[in-house]
Amino acid sequence: MDTFDAGAGSILRQPKAVWATAGASVVAFMGIGLVDPILPSIASGLNATAGQVSLLFTSYFLITAVAMLVTGFVSSRIGGRRTLLLGLAFVVVFAGLAGTSGSVGELVGFRAGWGLGNALFVSTALAVIVGAAAGGSAAAILLYESALGLGMACGPLLGALLGDASWRYPFFGTAFLMAVGFLCIAVFLKEQPKPARRTSLLDPIKALGHGGLASAAVSAFFYNYTFFTVLAFTPFVLNMSPYRSGAVFFAWGVLLAVFSVIVAPRMQRRFGSLKVLSGSLVLLALDVLVLGYGNHTTAVVCTILSGAFIGVNNTVYTELALGVSDAPRPVASAGYNFVRWFAAAAAPYFAPRIEEWTGSIRVPFVVAAVTAVAGALVVVVRRNSLTHEAAELETRHATEDGVAVFAN
Repeated sequence: MDTFDAGAGSILRQPKAVWATAGASVVAFMGIGLVDPILPSIASGLNATAGQVSLLFTSYFLITAVAMLVTGFVSSRIGGRRTLLLGLAFVVVFAGLAGTSGSVGELVGFRAGWGLGNALFVSTALAVIVGAAAGGSAAAILLYESALGLGMACGPLLGALLGDASWRYPFFGTAFLMAVGFLCIAVFLKEQPKPARRTSLLDPIKALGHGGLASAAVSAFFYNYTFFTVLAFTPFVLNMSPYRSGAVFFAWGVLLAVFSVIVAPRMQRRFGSLKVLSGSLVLLALDVLVLGYGNHTTAVVCTILSGAFIGVNNTVYTELALGVSDAPRPVASAGYNFVRWFAAAAAPYFAPRIEEWTGSIRVPFVVAAVTAVAGALVVVVRRNSLTHEAAELETRHATEDGVAVFAN
């Protein structure tokens, strides 16, 4: 049975609250790749270097990583609905302010506030969708996966369409769409019961004491360095117009969505989760290596192709992280994301500086290839701590038609 057949009838028959949250999730994930096509335009408009503009990602994900320790603490006290609204309010305010920036420093600061809002929203959205959805958690998870994939694909496209007129417009557009999402959730989503136990700030850190979760987080840290080297540094290498760059990353996002939702579960059933993950990481390493050493056409093809490997990796990593320990899923997810998002902050900062230090545009991609291989080595070396959960994943895929959890 095809992945989309699992609960397909119930996926489309959801309460308005679920559709409102899923729609806002699309826009939230659009914000990650929104700036990709306009990075050169921002650098030109604000007289900034590639290294300075890359801090848009660094500030965003650095705050997101730290905020992962706070989101569970907040949502367990004020409830999921209020946490979503608080996160959306932050995004609306700071995305709008980002569009008014007069310097790259201001823009980087506003992106940090945006990252805090996005962390509050994204970390809570899946739990809210599962809690409010009809048809069971499988239908809710697949709906969330689809929203995430659509957002990752459409973010660069929106950035290109609006950014072709001015680099400021994508930020204003995001603020407007998030304001619409805020209103929809305020109207359609009722407050859900609060958790029986409040989450402390240290719970995610304590969860990382589990060997399996720590192994998944460390491996994902190396992988995310590779992922965000592609996302944040490649636009400067391609050096294309916003429209062309947006088209490239739209195709990249489509592959990411298709491989995360459809292909990854099938591969896991056939080859096993750990083999799929380690193999996909090695293939991603080869892909970014060719990207760095190939001509312009090769770089475009490899950028798009990387979306396939990234989609597979995201699905398997998240399933491992959410199920490998006995910690509650929100706590395990927070600890896992706390570690891996630091790499998402590091890669955009170091990639352009490695180019400056070495005088070669190829070396950042060599480093990215090495980190992808390092992620694969962690999976191989620590396979005993991950094997039990991997076996359960394959059993579940065989009995539930491969519905995969692709969450932030």
